[in-house]
Amino acid sequence: MKIDMSKKASVTRCLCLMNINWHTQSGKAWAITQLRLLLTCMTVLTICSCTSTDSSKSNQSPNVLFILGDDQAWTDYGFMGHPDIKTPNLDKLVDGGVVFRRGYVPTALCRASLMSLATGHYASTHGVTGNDPSRKYWPNRSKEQNLKRGELISFIKKFETLPALLAEAGYLSHQSGKWWEGSYQHGGFTHGMTRGWPNEGCRSGDDGKKIGRETLQPCTEFIDMAVAKNKPFYMWYAPLMPHTPHNPPERFLNKYINNHPVSIAKYYAMCEWFDETCGQLIGYLETKGIRDNTLIVYVSDNGWIQNPTNKRFAMRSKQSPYEGGVRQPIIFSWPGKLKAQDRKELATSLDIFPTILAATGARLPKEKLPGINLLPYMKEQTEISRNAIFGETFAHDIADLRDHEKSLVYRWCIKGQWKLLLTYDGEVFKYPDLHKRTEKRPQLFDLRNDPHERQNLAGDHPELVKEMVGVIDAWYPVKRAKTVKVFK
Repeated sequence: MKIDMSKKASVTRCLCLMNINWHTQSGKAWAITQLRLLLTCMTVLTICSCTSTDSSKSNQSPNVLFILGDDQAWTDYGFMGHPDIKTPNLDKLVDGGVVFRRGYVPTALCRASLMSLATGHYASTHGVTGNDPSRKYWPNRSKEQNLKRGELISFIKKFETLPALLAEAGYLSHQSGKWWEGSYQHGGFTHGMTRGWPNEGCRSGDDGKKIGRETLQPCTEFIDMAVAKNKPFYMWYAPLMPHTPHNPPERFLNKYINNHPVSIAKYYAMCEWFDETCGQLIGYLETKGIRDNTLIVYVSDNGWIQNPTNKRFAMRSKQSPYEGGVRQPIIFSWPGKLKAQDRKELATSLDIFPTILAATGARLPKEKLPGINLLPYMKEQTEISRNAIFGETFAHDIADLRDHEKSLVYRWCIKGQWKLLLTYDGEVFKYPDLHKRTEKRPQLFDLRNDPHERQNLAGDHPELVKEMVGVIDAWYPVKRAKTVKVFK
């Protein structure tokens, strides 16, 4: 055995303190025996220590970067095959990660969608079905409306939010960008930017909406702080991008302005600008040496189809139950843990909540979640067992905070290649032009052959419609809302 002389000297000093005479024959023999024994023990302890260190590194809780786009169509990415829009940084996540191209959000409206991501529940469960209490009943800025806004914000306290569960597991968390539910602390974040209602001008994110468009510094400072404290972190990065106002830098706009109408060019440029900010944030993780231990998750809150003639979105996109409103690709990227996969199965943004909890080792909330933990399926590359996914559309303004059915406009189900829409008579006060409901019968679409839902096939498949209506009713029955006419 090769003996480290510094260790031998230390042991010799210990023997001297034990009054062992190193220079006598018997003392020397005994000392050598003890020395060998001690060095063997030290070697074992060193190996155990190294093993323990390596094990702790391999079991280290991962950081989580949750990137949330805002108002971007499912088609509008390089990795989804768009012929013009450039999204190299999100494309890179797909190249080395897991992508669910058939991903969906359950509600195509920002506040309801974000609340679902924070709580893991459908809007009909968490109660935040629209952006505002209806101004039909509670005039804007009135005392009555302020009371209703406060009541609406209180709904999040009924649930164990994702950042709160992660805090329990030792995580620091940071909110930036879009956030409607009061201050960041109100949602369970340890750090953040949004002051929240009832502060003046604090409806949907206030200071948080500076992120991405003006600066990334609050995010990078939080990362620095978490790394310095050797704490795992969760970051909610939800910039107001590519959401209006569409005011991209000239360096992006110049790429598109000569080949597209102005409104289209500005929107395309916003998509690329948003992608650049994602790349900058991911690059910062790399400079800090923590990218490999960071799970990155991406989804957008809802879809958007840019109107070519004005600044608004086109029909059958935002706020609608059609693919342009609810379909959203979902990405998971975790180097060394998840191999590159192009998944063909359906996924919903409700799956993100339990998947992040599983990846971080945090506990599940007490109430049952509707989403699936996708982690074992992604790690083992096995097929996901799921019968169907669901969604619901509500009016922008909430008619009754205690009865979601009064604002219910659509419910939908996707099963395999088939999608069924059911129309309801919920009250629409704001944006009535978006929910004209001229087709009151069930709408059945073959998404495999008709991904843009141009042909209603319900009349050709009455038995399939009946079966899928049963699946929707089994999800949850409506008590007051009136259903539409059915095909004979």
